[in-house]
Amino acid sequence: MSTNILSLRPATDADQEFLAGVFASTRTDELQALAWNPIQAEMFLNIQYKAQQQSYSLSYPAAENNIILQDGQPVGRLLIDRSEESIHLIDIAILPDYRNHGVGAELISRLLGEAATRGREVVLTVFHTNPAIHLYERLGFSKVDEESLYWKMRWFPEPAHSQDVTSNPA
Repeated sequence: MSTNILSLRPATDADQEFLAGVFASTRTDELQALAWNPIQAEMFLNIQYKAQQQSYSLSYPAAENNIILQDGQPVGRLLIDRSEESIHLIDIAILPDYRNHGVGAELISRLLGEAATRGREVVLTVFHTNPAIHLYERLGFSKVDEESLYWKMRWFPEPAHSQDVTSNPA
């Protein structure tokens, strides 16, 4: 019986094969359009995965790289970079069997709760045709910029309600 408990644990070197598989699962549509043979596709995915990891490592050296667990089983990855001003959702990728079941929405909602508590914005970049854009918009993100094929999106915490100082009974 599944209880659907979501948790995170830090990714380790032992997770590289899993992380490469998660990455590959996000590129299925692209590869089908290219109609490559399986060996070409695997080589392409390996090159792309290594390039992505190198880019993330150089751009976000302090990022928190987590494995998403559902009932203790790895189902995806969550990469986050925190600064004094913002929380950058660098990457969230979930295996196909677990997509569209609320995993991403719950984890991002938790991140938004953290950001609201700390008074920080959440920033992300997403490919302009990625269906996750609808989830981000539903959670309150807005497009703030277009960078080639990618959209930059932001979520801002609600401003704190100021108290009315004129009604001080003292």
